[in-house]
Amino acid sequence: MEVQVRNLQGEKIKTVELPPEIFEAEINESLMHQALMRQLANARLGTHKTKSRGEVSGGGKKPYKQKGTGHARQGSRRAPQFKGGGKVHTPQPRDYTLKMPRQMRRAALRSALSVKAAGEQIVVVDQLELDAPKTSVMIEALGKLGVEGSALVLLDAKNENVEKSVRNIAGAKILRANYLNVRDLLGCDIVVMPLGALDVIKSFLGGVLV
Repeated sequence: MEVQVRNLQGEKIKTVELPPEIFEAEINESLMHQALMRQLANARLGTHKTKSRGEVSGGGKKPYKQKGTGHARQGSRRAPQFKGGGKVHTPQPRDYTLKMPRQMRRAALRSALSVKAAGEQIVVVDQLELDAPKTSVMIEALGKLGVEGSALVLLDAKNENVEKSVRNIAGAKILRANYLNVRDLLGCDIVVMPLGALDVIKSFLGGVLV
């Protein structure tokens, strides 16, 4: 698949071939869903906690005598039916982490990139460089590139000027290509990548598929 390479003025300067094994891979929706659910689960802290009847304070003695009161017998004020008592069947700390083989994670990324390529939602630029952090300049550049809606801007390496400029744009997210993930790919309308970021993607998603 060939796509146009543009500069920050929106001018077409050449074309580049997108590797078919990455951008024209078989689209596996169930695999992308599994990768997304794994990523969302792994982002959960699992630190929710409530106190059981053995952890709340008070309740050292029997609330009232066993018989003759007309009430149900009770052994402790820490029981869940009393105000301030312990809780039953409520969340306790747990680990939500899900595992997924690397091969499957990368196959899900290829599927997501293929979805974007098929929908013409990938914009390739020759390079993404700014002399200084300037949000207005970046907004203008994205406009000239035809970017509408939410955008995921990929970088091949650290670039503070570009990162700070994109960070202030509503609906735009900056990410280094080696941290590419299914959640950010599927959550954006357009993917903007310089040629350097494309090379990074080729380095870990290309090659022979086993």
